Amino acid sequence: MAGGVGPREIEKVREVIRPHVRITPVIGVNGADFGLGDFSITLKLELFQHSGSFKARGAFTNLLTRSIPVAGVVAASGGNHGAAVAYAAMRLRVPAKIFVPTVSSPAKIDRIRAYGAGLAIVGDRYADALAASEAWVERTNALPVHAYDQLETLLGQGTLGMELAEQVPLDTVLVSVGGGGLLGGVAAWYAGKVKVIGVEPESAPTLTEALKAGRPVDAPAGGIAADSLAPRRVGELMFPIARAHVATVLLVSDAAIRRAQEALWSAVRIVAEPGGAAAFAALLSGVYTPAAGERVGVVVSGGNSTAVDFARA
Repeated sequence: MAGGVGPREIEKVREVIRPHVRITPVIGVNGADFGLGDFSITLKLELFQHSGSFKARGAFTNLLTRSIPVAGVVAASGGNHGAAVAYAAMRLRVPAKIFVPTVSSPAKIDRIRAYGAGLAIVGDRYADALAASEAWVERTNALPVHAYDQLETLLGQGTLGMELAEQVPLDTVLVSVGGGGLLGGVAAWYAGKVKVIGVEPESAPTLTEALKAGRPVDAPAGGIAADSLAPRRVGELMFPIARAHVATVLLVSDAAIRRAQEALWSAVRIVAEPGGAAAFAALLSGVYTPAAGERVGVVVSGGNSTAVDFARA
C-alpha cells in the first residue's frame, strides 16, 4: 500500500477491514461518578474489539492489504499486537509466528495460544522479541507485521478515530502511548480538528523523550504497563504526525494507572488492562482537567487482563 497517513487513506482502509472488525461502543459517564467534577466523559470501549484490544484493526489491515508469503506472517509484541495478528491470521487462514517478552501477561499469552499461532517467549522487553522476530524473517522470509511502525498498522488504528468521530462529537480525545500506532492513527484522522492528547507512563516516556530530542530516541521501558506501553522508542512514521497533530503528551504514574483500573471497574464494571486504563488515569489523577463544557473522549484501548477470576468469584 503506497501513500501517507491521513483521513482519505484511513477511509479506504476502513472499507477493507469493515467485515472483519467490530464497531466498538461508546458510553457516556460523568466525572462525578469518579469523584471528579460535574463534566461529561465519553469512554470508547475498544477492549471489546476482537482479540481484546484496538490492535485487531492494524492486524487485519496488514493481512488484507499486503502480499502474504507461503511462510505466513511474524510479529513481535508485548502481547496485544501478537494476539491481534494471531487472531487475524486464524480468521484468514494464514500461518503466524508470534514473539513476546517475559513481561507479557498470562492473559495475552493464553489468547495467542488459543488462536493457534506459533509462540516464542524471548527476552525481558519488547525490543528483545522484536530482534528475535527479525531473525525469524531472515530464516523463513515470513512477512513482518510491525506493532506500530508500519504504514498499514497506523492506517488500521486510525479507523478507531474515524469511528469515534462518527459516534460522538468531541473537543478532546485522550489516547495512551506506547509505540504510538494508536495515537498516530487517531491524530492523523482528526488532523487538528479535535485536540488529541497522548498519555504515557512516567516509567516509559517514549514520546515525551522523542519530542524533547526532536526525533525518536531510546527511553526507559518499565512500569506496570510495560507489556503494552514500553517499546523503548516511538515509531519513526508516527513521530511527524505527533508533532503536527498531537496537542500535548501527559505523564501518569503507575499508581495512577492502577487507580484508574480500579475506578473503571468499580464505577462502570469495565475491566481495563494497565495500558488500556492509562488515558483515563490522566483525568482521574488530575493531570488533565477539562475546561467548562469541554467534551472529552477517552480511549479504553485494551482489556486483556486476569483481574477478574470467575473461578473464584
